[in-house]
Amino acid sequence: MSDPRAEGHGGGGRPAPPDVAALTDGEWHRLHPATPLLKGGIALAAVLVILFNNAREYVVELFVPGGRRGDEGDPFGYVVDQGWLGLLLLAVFVVIALFVGGFWLSWRMHTFRVGDDVVEVRSGIVFRTNRRARLDRIQGINIQRPLLARVFGAAKLEVNQAGQDANVTLAYLRSASADDLRREILRRAGGAQQQHAPAADAGSPSADAGSPTDADAAVAAGQPDAHAPHRQGFGGLVEQRANEFLAPELDPDEAPPQSVVALSPGRLIGSTVLSGYTLFLVAVVVAIAVSVITTGEWFLLFVLLPAVLGSGGFYVNRITKSLRYTIAGTRDGVRIGYGLFSTSNETLPPGRIHSVKVSQPLLWRPFGWWDVKINRASRSSTKGAAGQENTTILPVGDEDDVRRVLELVLPELVGVAAVGVAAEEARAGSTAPAQAPETVAPETVASAAVASAAGEAAPPGVRDAVEATTEHTLSLVEGGLRSSGTDGGFTVSPRRAAVLRWFSWRRNGFRSAPGALLLRKGAIWRQLVIVPLPRVQSVGLVQGPLRRRLRLATVHLHTVQGPIVAEIGALDQDDALDFFTTAAREAVVAARADRTHRWSEETS
Repeated sequence: MSDPRAEGHGGGGRPAPPDVAALTDGEWHRLHPATPLLKGGIALAAVLVILFNNAREYVVELFVPGGRRGDEGDPFGYVVDQGWLGLLLLAVFVVIALFVGGFWLSWRMHTFRVGDDVVEVRSGIVFRTNRRARLDRIQGINIQRPLLARVFGAAKLEVNQAGQDANVTLAYLRSASADDLRREILRRAGGAQQQHAPAADAGSPSADAGSPTDADAAVAAGQPDAHAPHRQGFGGLVEQRANEFLAPELDPDEAPPQSVVALSPGRLIGSTVLSGYTLFLVAVVVAIAVSVITTGEWFLLFVLLPAVLGSGGFYVNRITKSLRYTIAGTRDGVRIGYGLFSTSNETLPPGRIHSVKVSQPLLWRPFGWWDVKINRASRSSTKGAAGQENTTILPVGDEDDVRRVLELVLPELVGVAAVGVAAEEARAGSTAPAQAPETVAPETVASAAVASAAGEAAPPGVRDAVEATTEHTLSLVEGGLRSSGTDGGFTVSPRRAAVLRWFSWRRNGFRSAPGALLLRKGAIWRQLVIVPLPRVQSVGLVQGPLRRRLRLATVHLHTVQGPIVAEIGALDQDDALDFFTTAAREAVVAARADRTHRWSEETS
């Protein structure tokens, strides 16, 4: 099985373009010149609209004498009647000047720099703030292009860090440079030591991301980007913006031109309609209908009106958010993009996915649809595909789609890790069964891990071992989606656990896989949780009074917080103890063998 990331997109990385090299020289730079308008211009425009709305009758009377004046008690009419119109206009002018001056000064004081090991942002006029993101702790980089920002050729780059409020945001940058800047940051985060391409001008502490060196000042002045092959003038600027709107979400230089999953509109609409929200809405409608019939109070029907209006917006938002959904592998991780008008795409570097859950709601079962969610250590400020949390990497797909998505994340989290665990176990003299040839040395596996994460070719022996273990794990995952009982090698709950798991005790089980642990749960709402061994932080065994009496126990695999709770309950206490012991031992070995966090340091 070939690595999708390596098909025409090998590692090594091309040199950074001159404008990006200037932005990553370790000096302080400013953001896009349109940033003040994009951040505060909308609020200012709203204030002006409110003022104009109050004065519209008086403005009309200037051109149509005898027109209707404002109603009695109109504040604007009172000001005019008192002869204070000049003072009001002066006050409006002063307020606008203060707004514009404040926005401009805020932009001047908002600077960033990208060094060899940190991304740093400082901002604030009165109260100064300084935020830093260590490159080796980056959990992902998200590029957002809101509709209005796309008009100005700007984009928002968010460096995701572990923690609730640890992200570093660069809002806004030149859109054409955002992808190259992300690529350069991830290259450094991966440990690569590749040199920049010669830059025409490395910039200075007072330079900014919209300076003439990278053509943003020209764009702000109504001129097209000098680096882009467009004709000059306003027509050229319009053509450039149109091309940016129509450009594919996946960068052809970074990822294969085609997404590994194609989300059809019919499937997207069907999955949205058959969601849990629809079940809730139907339940509300039935409850109100029963109330109207039994009480005769027809006014209760008006309660449905806000729900219907809100539901329409919910469905439209979820569908438009998933249009142009793409997912593909790059040398720096998994790239996920989505959105029709306002777009967003994010790169998840190797080793940043802590657990994976494949689930199937009951209403999706006749169609064979599944979704895929992940746990990650960071939180993005934007929603993910289908307007869901940004932990959803596949909003809906069939089993083939699930396999293609897992092929992107499992080779880096399972295949290489499994071979590394086997090598570490062999070196330590463990009695655990090896998953890779005994002749493979741990040092060779480490090099193969880095090469695999970067899309490079690993040594033949290790590559064969990685592909074999990954294929084996994928077959186990596919078998665990639909199986029940001991099929697929799962250890399941005993029959006495039916007291706690009425319908699912035969599906409630676990098993080990090369480099990962699989937890299978749910008979009505099917779930399969995959926890890569290197990402297990600790293992817990819990047995309350009732479970103790039933000789049952629960095992927790602790990872970062997220939508996935990696636990399996109602297990036989002896099976749970064996699972607890094995998982704890193998997690330590896997963490020692893991090399994915510095995926480029030996391949540059």
